[in-house]
Amino acid sequence: MRACLWVFAVVLVFGFVDGKRVERLRTERISGSAGDVLDDDPVGRFLLSSPVRTLNPDEADWFYTPIYPTCDLTPMGLPLPFKSPRMMRSAIQLISSNWPYWNRTEGSDHFFVVPHDFGACFHYQVDDQSTQCYQSPQRGIGNSKTFEIQYNEEKAVERGILPLLQRSTLVQTFGQRNHVCLNEGSITIPPFAPPQKMQAHQIPPDTPRSIFVYFRGLFYDVNNDPEGGYYARGARAAVWENFKNNPLFDISTDHPTTYYEDMQRAIFCLCPLGWAPWSPRLVEAVVFGCIPVIIADDIVLPFADAIPWEEIGVFVAEEDVPNLDTILTTIPPEVILRKQRLLAKSFYETCNVIPTTCATR
Repeated sequence: MRACLWVFAVVLVFGFVDGKRVERLRTERISGSAGDVLDDDPVGRFLLSSPVRTLNPDEADWFYTPIYPTCDLTPMGLPLPFKSPRMMRSAIQLISSNWPYWNRTEGSDHFFVVPHDFGACFHYQVDDQSTQCYQSPQRGIGNSKTFEIQYNEEKAVERGILPLLQRSTLVQTFGQRNHVCLNEGSITIPPFAPPQKMQAHQIPPDTPRSIFVYFRGLFYDVNNDPEGGYYARGARAAVWENFKNNPLFDISTDHPTTYYEDMQRAIFCLCPLGWAPWSPRLVEAVVFGCIPVIIADDIVLPFADAIPWEEIGVFVAEEDVPNLDTILTTIPPEVILRKQRLLAKSFYETCNVIPTTCATR
């Protein structure tokens, strides 16, 4: 017996062409192919081929509304999620004025994918008084006549989840207990990691794991957190300051072309919080059989009812990061081997990359 039926309500995308904003709208029911909009959307691809999908909206128990706010980009190609509330309001006004389904439940049978750092709180802030530029720790400063972009959890918390979305089901990568950006009933999913790309970097499974602890990424965010201590609540900085010269720790800000291969040669892969608790490292570590060391207090992990995270990972409190070497070196070898065997099961690999497998065990 089917528990629910799915239907696509609308696809709404904003973008820029030659500096001019354009609205791209599809209001037809999607049949067969969703076109180039959904080509890179794993949720969309999954739902298009789902046996519970229906083309008759009157049969539907749930409505998926694919809105792509991160397709609204700066001239440098950076997403502008602080515009997402406006885009969401525009989309909801469109579907509520064209179809009866939103109004009959105030959106409680609609769901949205909001894969931003803080989900539907849309964490970026706009500072109109700042210097006239776009700024990014990855891309530097560009010449443009707009504003500075900054990560700001406080702004996200202050704004909260968009009121129009309060009754809807939110599918998001952000998950933190007792946080205003995680509604009860929200579904926490893994960050997307491209399976084809990861498969292309597979190395022989009997390759020795010669790296004890592995991490590549930022330790400080000097552009958005110049005084230090706020980014990752200081946890990443503590990793660097305590273990940068420890031979057991292969850690760096470099991102080599052998990144995926190196993870497959490592025993432990650090998965610390950044501006938000989650990152793709969690998925990558599980897929590549590297024991994830999760450093993010109060994180809500994806598919926790199906994946025994306590058995396959290691949890380290943020305040205990200075003791990370002692914590990891004192784990008995038999415990490490048991975790590695669990990680080697295809169920755990595919459950993160292809969510449907979680329900088939």
